[in-house]
Amino acid sequence: MSGGRLGADFLSTYEEGIKREWIIGNGLGGYASSTIIGAGTRTYHGLLIAAPENSPGRLLVLSSLDEEISIDEEVYQFATHKYPDNICPMGFNYLSEFTSTPFPLWVYQPGDFFLKKKVFMVHNNNTTFVLYDITSRREGALLRIFPLVSSRDFNLTARSGYLSFFQKAGHAGVELASSNGFTFSLSSNLQYHAEPKWYYNLEYDAEKNRGLNFQEDIFNPGYFESTLEPGTSRFFIAASTGDISSLTLEKVDKLYTREANRQNLLALDSKLTDPFALKLLKATDPFVVKNHFTGENTVIAGYHWYSDWGRDAMISLPGLFLIPYRFDEAKSALKNFARYCRRGLIPNTFPAFGGDPVYNTVDASLWFIHALDRYFAYTKDFLFLSDIWDTVGDIIDNYCEGTDFGIGMDSDCFIRQGPQLTWMDAKVGEWAVTPRAGKACEINALWYNALKTTSYMGTLLGEDISLYETLAAGIASNFENVFWNPETNCLFDLVYQDETGNQVKDPAIRPNQIFAVSLPYTMLSPEKEKAIVDRVEKDLLTPFGLRSLSSDHSLYIGQYRGDALTRDTAYHNGTVWPWLLGAYVKAYLKVHNSSNSSLEAMRALLEGFDTHLETAGLGTISEVFDGDYPHSPGGAIAQAWSVAEILRAYVEDVLGIKP
Repeated sequence: MSGGRLGADFLSTYEEGIKREWIIGNGLGGYASSTIIGAGTRTYHGLLIAAPENSPGRLLVLSSLDEEISIDEEVYQFATHKYPDNICPMGFNYLSEFTSTPFPLWVYQPGDFFLKKKVFMVHNNNTTFVLYDITSRREGALLRIFPLVSSRDFNLTARSGYLSFFQKAGHAGVELASSNGFTFSLSSNLQYHAEPKWYYNLEYDAEKNRGLNFQEDIFNPGYFESTLEPGTSRFFIAASTGDISSLTLEKVDKLYTREANRQNLLALDSKLTDPFALKLLKATDPFVVKNHFTGENTVIAGYHWYSDWGRDAMISLPGLFLIPYRFDEAKSALKNFARYCRRGLIPNTFPAFGGDPVYNTVDASLWFIHALDRYFAYTKDFLFLSDIWDTVGDIIDNYCEGTDFGIGMDSDCFIRQGPQLTWMDAKVGEWAVTPRAGKACEINALWYNALKTTSYMGTLLGEDISLYETLAAGIASNFENVFWNPETNCLFDLVYQDETGNQVKDPAIRPNQIFAVSLPYTMLSPEKEKAIVDRVEKDLLTPFGLRSLSSDHSLYIGQYRGDALTRDTAYHNGTVWPWLLGAYVKAYLKVHNSSNSSLEAMRALLEGFDTHLETAGLGTISEVFDGDYPHSPGGAIAQAWSVAEILRAYVEDVLGIKP
């Protein structure tokens, strides 16, 4: 198994086939995704999940295309669906090969037929294309393809009584309008026949395992049909929220070539040649999307269910935009979030991919300053730095004076915040699992870094930097006294006041302290930085990231699975996060002076993800892993900062390719 190609060993059973998923994006936040055997196991699976401009969220449009070839009394069905206590049909029995690169491709070999099917999307367009090459050694075979459609929110399930469809059928396609006011089209070089019916009680195993709604009904408006002549025939089916009535096979082939060339250009523009780096580079593309409302670039935090998140976007920006030399898009993303800066706060998230922004984050603004600094390091774009300087100043001023959610600076120059505002923000109902209200170690490491970075940028622009230098000096003079824990030889995770007003220092060993070593500007002595890295290595390091809590802590949970309550409780209490390896690699190399042995150790650590790229979400990196061995992947199958920080650390820190 290599290069995204899977053979019969991985396709021979339903249980094995649903373990691996594929996903491709369209640059708008829409996507196509399913398992390698074509069985939908999530509400989020489908051949077209659209992000239309007139909709606040993403909608499932085309769930699947169910193909069958019949001749005489034989019928070969290539789809796979799960129903209560039944899998029918079992098309994976004919599946001999699946390839995910450059686009998903399936090879079926039933009897005297050979069917190749590939899926691709048009960039910046809510359109999915499916191309078929079918070879027949017999006369009189009949091909039928049944589209299963919907128009529901991709987070939900729907029943036949909830949705209804009106269709306007043509010779080679159909326009569909649903009862919720959404319209879309299917087009083909096959002949279309209207014959509406419902498929009832399809089941989604992944949602069942997550304790969510897992059954629904899907509408089939009719079928596409053609007689197969001996030899090879080529067909296409397209699904779109736009006008696709004039499509031809020739036009579809040109669009396929254009999208393949676009992806090849991304690799060429990056100037990367290392094979592992190029694999990661390809994985970055689906996360870079356009914001419908501003026209600027943004970042989808993860697939399938995340929208654009400020913290994730800023942490991911170097790996997603700067390593690939997508500088204009990086600037656009920074402008997008700066546009929504309010009282010094960069938005935490834009709900449902385009609602009113939510600002409940203490660190997104500090990561924004860091991302701006990295952008400037790569581009030396003084004009943009000057244009966005007011946003930087607004962040610093509001953090000093105090802003929303209890975020503000105390007399000791440290930043304190209310509960559930750091990246460890899991919440179940009104219960914040890891509230971390008070003064968090990484927030104040980020605050110091932001002040020093602002001082540096202000110097370049001829601004008065005295305030920033004074505040930074105040933090540095007291950071060790406040946060150093001599018993564990590392940092306290959090300092806060209890209900009686007494100061409490949380000794839990968490990965947040690694940023006190990895950021460009730090405050501790080399000896203490080395001690932190040693502690993190001993207690938190796994092959796929850092545990969010030491395994010997009483709150540690080693597996991330089960219903929402169980998963959210484990989320930051032991679950492994790959994105933290970016900071760990930088910190490790720093305290080991980038020696040859340390470089080789970090190369081996990061290249360990090469195997993971062929499991779970193919060609990408999962959101989280279990804290316990064997560290099974979980959460979203593709996470922006997982991919971005592994790529950035590998290119900048291990390969040494820096601005």
